Amino acid sequence: MAGSIDRLLEKRTRLLGPNVPIFYRDPVHLIKGEGVWLWDADGRKYLDCYNNVPHVGHCNPRVLEAIYQQASMLNTHTRYLHEGMLDYIERLTATMHSGLTTAIMTCTGSEANDIALRMAEAVTGRRGIIATDATYHGNSTLVSQLSRSNAPAGGFGLQDYFRHVVAPDSYRQSDPDGLLFADAVTATIAELQKSPHGFAALIVCPFFLNEGFPSQTPGWLKPAAQVVRKAGGMLICDEVQSGFGRVGDHFWAYEKQQVQPDIVVLGKPMANGHPVGAVVSSLDSISAFRKSYRYFNTFGGNPVSCAAATAVLDELKDQQLMVNAQRVGTYALERLRVLQKKHDCIGDIRGSGLVFGAEMVNDRTSKQPAIELTDDVVNAMRHKGILLSKLGRHKNTLKIRPPMPFSTENASLLFDTLDEVLSEL
Repeated sequence: MAGSIDRLLEKRTRLLGPNVPIFYRDPVHLIKGEGVWLWDADGRKYLDCYNNVPHVGHCNPRVLEAIYQQASMLNTHTRYLHEGMLDYIERLTATMHSGLTTAIMTCTGSEANDIALRMAEAVTGRRGIIATDATYHGNSTLVSQLSRSNAPAGGFGLQDYFRHVVAPDSYRQSDPDGLLFADAVTATIAELQKSPHGFAALIVCPFFLNEGFPSQTPGWLKPAAQVVRKAGGMLICDEVQSGFGRVGDHFWAYEKQQVQPDIVVLGKPMANGHPVGAVVSSLDSISAFRKSYRYFNTFGGNPVSCAAATAVLDELKDQQLMVNAQRVGTYALERLRVLQKKHDCIGDIRGSGLVFGAEMVNDRTSKQPAIELTDDVVNAMRHKGILLSKLGRHKNTLKIRPPMPFSTENASLLFDTLDEVLSEL
């Protein structure tokens, strides 16, 4: 197996170039998936506790059948009439608040966020954008400037239009009502209003997932949203990771925050791995965008992708996967609390539905991030057949975000193994 991995790594570098991201110190060569399970080239089975792209499970039969049936009949771009995309958008927007009625279909979340930023400019006539300083929203030239983790060089001067506020951190900073965050947004808006760019929008993941999904009371984002509206800006909620029932108690994380975004951005899990993204907004906002920009996407909204996306909505409903997310998420937090009492390296636990994790520390008093330990845990879990990852400002929070059919039995295996790994380390 080692020789095979070395050969693949050499070939990968030769054909893709250097520094292409790959998980784990000992990479996994995956060849098969089913439900919440993955298999490598040696036939070893892994529990997938990370991948949200196969939202309703790897190789979901309903999604596969929908793709097959539509691909057997027709697939083309959207300059011809086809009911598939229209029916899907109608069903999708029915899950959202009444102001979100219209959509632009894309292939990726990056494209969707790119459109969202340009839409904010078209509506407000301004270009200044605010994001958090520990976020990620995609990798187009425009959107990549939102992420502080990206290389500062380049950007074609686009970085002048962006400002960053400190990401929320419920473990180290008390801000139970979101007022400190709203104050930071207020000050940053004032800074942009003094610049030639003005203020157009605040963009956030409403669950702040890349920031380490800090614990927040329902409605935590409301004060910041009110500040944005008062300043004439738009609130963009990036639901690429947090949407489609993942948080358990709501279909969309913005509902948990008790806000009504002007624009919602979607991607990754929409079609269970088929490349689909979307920007959802009001008819007026999308009309403003289309009048300001000539936009066409060859593959966005194609019949096969929309068939796959529709099958995901069907599966979520028929299998009651949002209810499952809430039930399993509650159980996961109970298990994490038990582990926290046993292992001093677990400084904080948090989550909602099927996104949960633990922040690892070297010392609970100083709350010093245990960055190396977290990396060791992720890699040790991989060797025991459990795939997960890490994220947050310090990359010391275990990121557990499995497919939606993930069960309490799966969670038991996960936490029994995590207990074993923490004891060994």
